[in-house]
Amino acid sequence: MTERPLPSSSAVEAATRFAHRRLTPEELQAYVDAPVSEAEREEVLRLIRWFKNRYPTPADRLAYARRSYARWTAHRPHGPRD
Repeated sequence: MTERPLPSSSAVEAATRFAHRRLTPEELQAYVDAPVSEAEREEVLRLIRWFKNRYPTPADRLAYARRSYARWTAHRPHGPRD
């Protein structure tokens, strides 16, 4: 695997600001109204098939969700949200 240089701190800051910005109502509506491409639809369906094969029963899926949530909340700086 080829190692890649880490992004600069200014690039990380810019990406963080962009990711955490507030969308205007127009930006949100444009996103919501955008059609789903056939490639995106196929990718979603592929992921659903994988998930259902990996976790075939509702109990398996619930156990996964509980483990995932516990892992996520354990690594949050302030624990779970109230």
